[in-house]
Order: sequence, then structure tokens, then C-alpha cells
Amino acid sequence: SVSNGSDSESGKELVELKVIWNKNKYDVKFCLDSTGADLKQKIHSLTGLPPAMQKVMFKGLLPEEKTLREIKVTNGAKIMVVGSTINDVLAVNTPKEAAQQEVKAEENKKEPLCRQKQHRKVLDKGKPDDVMPSVKGVQERLPTVPLSGMYNKSGGKVRLTFKLEQDQLWIGTKERTEKLPMGSIKNVVSEPIEGHEDYHMMAFQLGPTEASYYWVYWVPTQYVDAIKDTVLGKWQYF
Repeated sequence: SVSNGSDSESGKELVELKVIWNKNKYDVKFCLDSTGADLKQKIHSLTGLPPAMQKVMFKGLLPEEKTLREIKVTNGAKIMVVGSTINDVLAVNTPKEAAQQEVKAEENKKEPLCRQKQHRKVLDKGKPDDVMPSVKGVQERLPTVPLSGMYNKSGGKVRLTFKLEQDQLWIGTKERTEKLPMGSIKNVVSEPIEGHEDYHMMAFQLGPTEASYYWVYWVPTQYVDAIKDTVLGKWQYF
């Protein structure tokens, strides 16, 4: 348990946080008017994890430039930290990068995914009436509510819930909800839907081959990058 009494003495408004990293929990008192970048430095002092290697989650990826007050952090808030040493990251992410490059090479050989027969049978149903609205040309953080109104490969309705505190992705249908650890998802691929470029079709690779892809159709374009960053981590430059 870590606290900083000097902040309270100097009259700064503090907020009590639970920082969770690698099954370790830290109780932290932190200034509400400090930024996400400041919090990363604090996490570095607690865990030894360099800020550049941290993926810090509070209702999506924590913006470094905003203050905790601006993003409405309240007392008792849980802050999830995902990150490893450089060696660990290299060991874990090299296979993911190789998988992504393989997928890209295969995609370049083939016709666009949305023209393939298996996908056309879903896409030809048209855009779902209750799909979430899209915003072209904008990248947004994950919404605080589940992404809903989309189709899966059988044409059934599907919703995606990002449980950041558990580091899980929940894929829910009318029949069941699959709770997948983020680390078990080997890759995420996406492609704009022809004629509806403000929506994507997206697949989560759950096993070693393409047969393990879980397809989701009509994902609003503004969330595509946030989904990939959240599932795969921000370390794809290795």
C-alpha cells in the first residue's frame, strides 16, 4: 500500500486508486490534476515498468495528455496496467507479428474478403438496423458500453464487451457469452466493407489457423484501431 501524505498537506485534491498489474494490487493516492503521463511515472516507481512499456487502462486506454479529473477518475477507481519487460514482450509478440505478416501476405493474394462467398451471405443481409453509428475519419477510444448490433458469421447478432480489468474480451450472442483472455487472441484482422467503408468486418484469431477466426461484421470504423490496440497491445513496433 502506497500513499503520499505530502500532496494532501500542500492542499492538492487527491483521489484513491487501485492500480492492478501482473496480479499485484497497489493502493495509491494521486493528485486529480496530474496527467496520465504523470500516473505512468508513478506506476514506474511502483512496479519498475518503464512508461513506454505500459498499457494503462481506465475505460479504454488512458490518455497521457489529460488529467485524471478530465477523464472523470473517482475514488476507488481501478487502473489496469498491462506490460512486461522488453524481453518478455519480444518473446510474446514476435509470433503475433509473424502471424499478422502472414495474414497480410495471404490477403494480398486473394480478392477482397467482403467479396468472398462465406462473407457475402452475411453482408447481403444489409446493415443491421440497430448497429452503432459510425464516424468516418476519426479514431475513438473504446466506448464504456458494449459494442452491439453486429452480425457474426452465421448471421446472428453479436456484441463485444471489453472487460479491461480482467483483461478479457467477451463475445456475446443470444445463446451464450464466450469470455476470452486477451492474451489468447493471436491476431486481429479487419477490412472495410465495400460500399460501406465507414464499417469494417473484423476477425479474432482464436487458434493457430484461419479456421479459428471469429468473424464480426459491421464494426464502426472509429473503434477499429482501439480494438486492435486493446487486444494485441501497443507493442507491435517490435
